[in-house]
Amino acid sequence: MNSTPNQITSLPITIDSITKTYGIFTALSDVGLTIKSGEFMTLLGPSGSGKTTLLMVLAGFIRPDQGSVKFGDEEVILKAPHRRGVGMMFQNYALFPHMSVEANIGYPLKIRGEDKATIKSKVDQVLETVQLGGYGSRRISELSGGQRQRIALARAIVFKPRILLMDEPLSALDKNLRERMQLELRTMHEQLGMTTVLVTHDQREALTMSDRIAVLRNGKIAQVDSSEALYNEPSSEFVAAFMGESSFLKVEHKGGFFFFGDQKLMTESTAAPEALKHLLVLRPEKLEYVQAGERARYNCFEGTVEKILFQGESYLGYVRLITGEIVPVRRNIRESNKSTLPKVGDNVIVGLHPNETRIVTSG
Repeated sequence: MNSTPNQITSLPITIDSITKTYGIFTALSDVGLTIKSGEFMTLLGPSGSGKTTLLMVLAGFIRPDQGSVKFGDEEVILKAPHRRGVGMMFQNYALFPHMSVEANIGYPLKIRGEDKATIKSKVDQVLETVQLGGYGSRRISELSGGQRQRIALARAIVFKPRILLMDEPLSALDKNLRERMQLELRTMHEQLGMTTVLVTHDQREALTMSDRIAVLRNGKIAQVDSSEALYNEPSSEFVAAFMGESSFLKVEHKGGFFFFGDQKLMTESTAAPEALKHLLVLRPEKLEYVQAGERARYNCFEGTVEKILFQGESYLGYVRLITGEIVPVRRNIRESNKSTLPKVGDNVIVGLHPNETRIVTSG
């Protein structure tokens, strides 16, 4: 993106004990979360997890039954949405079709009482920021989906809010444009420095854009961590399953060690040994086909190849273990010699390095 105005003075967000119910349904249950000043935080979860409800609480469109929301040191729970000073991007962009691009972007400035010359200057500046300089006179109907998304972003940031809230802003775009806009939004965040909260159900989008991710489930926060930590060190079966491809093997905790059947697993995982049920997390890309002489270096599982799929950048194999479970194994095409890949029907040893061996609690 082009150069942007001076960085915005951002604010931290403190969410404490937020609860919201609708009759017998609990949308949010005693949610607490601290978002650092200038941080890009993503609220991630399946439909009905509470992520959008929490964003609407921050925006002021939903009043919780109890709890506190502070922007910096200021309690805002009773403040009207237009008095909170946040920028907002909606899923459908919420642009005014009867207005020009310039009028759409300038609307937040107009309702704040800015004069026409100042509005014109700020609109032109923000159009350059989103790489749409010269588009001010166009109608919204003349824009592509990606251009509308940029106009919605321009309108959200034109008054330099210290907090930006985004509700699934890329969901209407096709895959290629969505991935490009993910990088552009992340770059914009780094340039402007505003505290940003994004709602999405797309795990890859969350991993690509976020400083930290809060995974929600049934109105509660299941785990909050960096993208890398969430993916590599999930705290539960739910988080491991939601954050990327995973299969699971039931394991037992005995005498201070984890066992798969009679096999003691080499792992540094310390996941709640007192829990009743434990699972070994198997990520397809972390598994390898291991030769017999290499067994000592890995946690190994024997099985038979049932299927091999070519997927462009990788080969995905499905291995049925001798214990009956089917485990996907993904090998990058650049790291794999097709002639040495196993074939359907081959007996194989699948290995998981101890450093990649993660145990989580079931449920």
